[in-house]
Amino acid sequence: MIRAVLPPDSDLGTPRTRAVHRAIAEARRGVPVVLAARHPLIVAPAETVGAEGLHLIDLLSNGQASLLLAPSRAAAILKHDLSDEAGAIALKLSRPLIDTATLRRAADPTMEQILPDFERVAPPDSALAALSLGKLARLLPAMVVAPVRGGWASLPAGSDLLSVPADDLLAYPGRLAASLTKVAEVAIPLDGAPDARLIAFRALDQGIEHMAILVGEPAAEPAPLVRLHSECFTGDLLGSLRCDCGPQLRGAILRMAEEGAGAVLYLSQEGRGIGLINKLRAYTLQDNGLDTLDANRALGWQADERNVHIAAAMLRALDMQRIRLLTNNPDKMASLAACGIEIAARVPHAFEPNGVNNAYLSTKALRFGHLLD
Repeated sequence: MIRAVLPPDSDLGTPRTRAVHRAIAEARRGVPVVLAARHPLIVAPAETVGAEGLHLIDLLSNGQASLLLAPSRAAAILKHDLSDEAGAIALKLSRPLIDTATLRRAADPTMEQILPDFERVAPPDSALAALSLGKLARLLPAMVVAPVRGGWASLPAGSDLLSVPADDLLAYPGRLAASLTKVAEVAIPLDGAPDARLIAFRALDQGIEHMAILVGEPAAEPAPLVRLHSECFTGDLLGSLRCDCGPQLRGAILRMAEEGAGAVLYLSQEGRGIGLINKLRAYTLQDNGLDTLDANRALGWQADERNVHIAAAMLRALDMQRIRLLTNNPDKMASLAACGIEIAARVPHAFEPNGVNNAYLSTKALRFGHLLD
């Protein structure tokens, strides 16, 4: 989880913020963008880039293209341990650039792994910003990158590539929460909590919304009961037995109704922040023997990519800065405290295994440190 305390004022001006939003959209479309830095890079996600995008990179770069991967993903391709490595691993790409199918196989460990022998090379200065762009787009963090030939100013007229400062991509997750605002509020009687209401929050990017489910008047309590619940399409909506998310969500609402007040922050951070599609990919890897943590890492993500600044900003907007946290996860407590939220107490929120999620719950306890006793 991101823990650093947010600066009181964001230095991302509106035009620069728009550039980040557009870069995310371009990445999802597979269109290359330029990372403006001391050594500018043309970058595109391996998952979405097409033949046209690769041709553009080949045309406008100096030919030294590489595939950037997290060490946890690169380890499987290079077939040796990179657990002590940090940052990004760069694998040399041939010129003209390798075909899109091979790039996708290199990025996605759930695909059949028929890959060439890649040569490892030094990653560029802006490697972390390039991987960050892939993550912000909720794609696999695997990026095709190449230095701009002669610098950004030398690109020919008509190439129409978007330029975004590399530092802005790195700063974006922490600063996005500062722009969070309430956009709608409505009464929504729930089973067991007829006085519930829903408040929708939206950030400056006008994209993903986050919800607060309020039971009673929690802001009137000296330390209201609060649950941070990351959305889980499979568990919350479909009733999947692979996790305990559905019971946790419904149990939290019932617990708050019994107390007369409380708030569930329903955060759009599926799969600990990696997104629904990547969570489904992680499920495939779990079916092949990996646990939750190792599956996320095999895809190139950290064990937990959630942005706790979003939750802290919502709590401040709801006038709840001193809370009792309904959680089994000590890391949530530490992360919220680092963002200035006072945790008066931890309230346990464990549910019995159902016969399917036993290994999942065991991984939570043994590898994520959840308190499930």
